[in-house]
Amino acid sequence: MAGKQEDKAAAKEAARARRAESRARRGQIFEAFKMQRREDKALVPLMLAVLLGATVVAFLVGLIWDLQWAFLPLGIAVGALGAVVLFGRRVQRNVFTKADGQPGAGAWALENLRGRWKVTPAVAGTTQLDAVHRVIGRPGIILVAEGAPHRVKTLLAQEKKRVARIVGDTPIYDVVIGNEDKQVPLRKLQAHLMKLPRNISAGQMDSLENRLQALASRGAAMPKGPLPQGAKMRNVQRTLRRR
Repeated sequence: MAGKQEDKAAAKEAARARRAESRARRGQIFEAFKMQRREDKALVPLMLAVLLGATVVAFLVGLIWDLQWAFLPLGIAVGALGAVVLFGRRVQRNVFTKADGQPGAGAWALENLRGRWKVTPAVAGTTQLDAVHRVIGRPGIILVAEGAPHRVKTLLAQEKKRVARIVGDTPIYDVVIGNEDKQVPLRKLQAHLMKLPRNISAGQMDSLENRLQALASRGAAMPKGPLPQGAKMRNVQRTLRRR
């Protein structure tokens, strides 16, 4: 009897936790919507256009079979989903726009990759806060550099040479974050990695990670996200000089 009561109490507590988590998530989304609406004056008109457009199209399609009132709820649902997707993309674009060019922005974008990726931020770096981040995924090894192009080119080549000595024939890709020719913009970095071909298995990923752990401690102690404008970097630079 006592065991059943404990189970019921645990179930109620779990349900309360789920409801609290759901409320917190809705609150976060609402706050994000308010912030985006203040900065993006076109957001609400575009969301309404998507909602009304899908509703009208569904209504007109329903007229063909004289089922317009049956199609209307479907159109509203599709329009609402489209409006939410539009909102999410514009928020994401805004976040990446603000992060672009800030030290650590590349590491932040990589650590928010969807799927199974093994990210090691700042495996190499300079006192000017240029950095090379290492990513292990199904494509193989991806070295992602951020910073001044004339500095990261050498940094990237050195790291690629070190990694190649350990991983053998495993494909190694190199990416430079930026908005110039042959560079990948920060906002497109995640999509760029997702499009790379799958060359190795999940088991090979684990093996590569173990073999590369010896290199993980090298490089700059970069932050895990974009830094505030004007942030003091003396401690980081002092650490880099010691290396």
